[in-house]
Amino acid sequence: MPQMPTYAYVIASVAVGLVLGWFLQRMQAKRAAGLARDRVRTIVAEAEREAADLIKNAELERREEMIRTRQRFEQETEQVRREQSRRQESIDQREKNLDAKVSFLDRKEGRLDRASEDLESATAEVTEQKKRLGESLTEQQQRLEQIAGLSAEQAKNSLMESMVSAARHGAARRVKEAREESERTARRQAQKILSQAVQRYAADHVAEETTSVVALPNDEMKGRIIGREGRNIRAFEIATGVDVVIDDTPEAVIVSGFDPVRRQVASLALKKLIKDGRIHPGRIEEVVEKTQQDLLEHIREMGEEVCLELGLQNVHPDLYRYIGRLHYRTSYGQNLLMHSKEVAALSAVIAEELGLDAKLARRCGFLHDIGKAADHEMEGPHALIGGKLCRKYAEPDAVVNAVAGHHSDVEATTPYTYITAAADAASASRPGARRESLENYVKRLDSLEKIAESFDGVAKSYAIQAGREIRILVDHTKISDADAALLAEEISRRVEGELEYPGQIKVMVIRETRATAYAK
Repeated sequence: MPQMPTYAYVIASVAVGLVLGWFLQRMQAKRAAGLARDRVRTIVAEAEREAADLIKNAELERREEMIRTRQRFEQETEQVRREQSRRQESIDQREKNLDAKVSFLDRKEGRLDRASEDLESATAEVTEQKKRLGESLTEQQQRLEQIAGLSAEQAKNSLMESMVSAARHGAARRVKEAREESERTARRQAQKILSQAVQRYAADHVAEETTSVVALPNDEMKGRIIGREGRNIRAFEIATGVDVVIDDTPEAVIVSGFDPVRRQVASLALKKLIKDGRIHPGRIEEVVEKTQQDLLEHIREMGEEVCLELGLQNVHPDLYRYIGRLHYRTSYGQNLLMHSKEVAALSAVIAEELGLDAKLARRCGFLHDIGKAADHEMEGPHALIGGKLCRKYAEPDAVVNAVAGHHSDVEATTPYTYITAAADAASASRPGARRESLENYVKRLDSLEKIAESFDGVAKSYAIQAGREIRILVDHTKISDADAALLAEEISRRVEGELEYPGQIKVMVIRETRATAYAK
């Protein structure tokens, strides 16, 4: 048998290798495909499980959301139902109330009708009885006059005279007994205490005047104060409410006015204008307004200083302005601030002699006339006004009673009230303390201004020329030119009917319209 060549073996080996490689590759491909199919089935199974889980979770969330939505709906429905139930109950209650009110009004109307009928019947009956009683009284009176021999008027006068005589006799006897008893026990001690108090506090007194003199640097300043055709002096008098007198007195002008506050404002404002040199209506109004504000602050500071001087502690700050006002008020020509300080000192001395609290007595005496600083703000006697102010600003009860009762307007509850009244009387009655003529003059001017300001549309009023003239500034939006003339006539008639005064009083109503613009 012949041998196969070597290349045939090589080819056969290659062929066998190729077949084996293809067979192995095919086996590997089948195995890889099987693995891929298994993996795909696994992935699909996992995906199906995940999808089932997602669907299940979505279903659970949907059900939970439905449950929550249903719960919210049920809650809102229940809330609406309760609200409607409350409203219905409220409506039912209102209907019941209305029915009850209607029923009550019907019953009341029935009672009123019956009462009206009874009243008419009773009125007719009373009228008839009154008529019969009048006839009977006339008949009885005639009989009594015939029996007594006196007329009804004569009998009445005789009876009244006898009763008055008996009452006077009994009252005089009682008064005499009480006076003798009180004099025996109190005269010596009271005289001793009061004499010691007055001796220990003897203050000088200077009566207030109604004019102030303002010095000028030279006589040429008078012309500047008067102004062209008198416009400056008119504007100053209208703004301050005082009368400026410019006469032959060298280097001086006189400011006249019954109100010390206005007079002080006018004097200070005039001094500022003279020092500044700019004197014209606009500047005058500006300086007067600024001076008024400065004076109010000065009044408050003055009240505080006086309290510190007297050693009064825990005084409410709002009381300072009332205390400071007393410096510009007078009582029968006596300066009220000086009078209050004097009464405070006398009260303290009397309290020391009686063994009482001198500090409390000094406080009572100093504040006793505080109501006179507010009598233009509140109605009533100054003692009651002062008591209200002290109670408002938390003063002790003893102070409130002393202030309100020092003129017996209220019943005294502490001995300090009697001490304050005694010190007040001692201060007012000492020689040279008061001048009644000045007080009457000031009251007349004050009443004149109050009458003018009681009319609607009046902005301000100033009594000048010692009360011989009153200038009235009106609101131009409320008072026309025709109304101004009518207002002057009405005020003059009211003054004639309510005041007593010498000579005549000139009533001047001033109405002006102002327009303001700014050039920029």
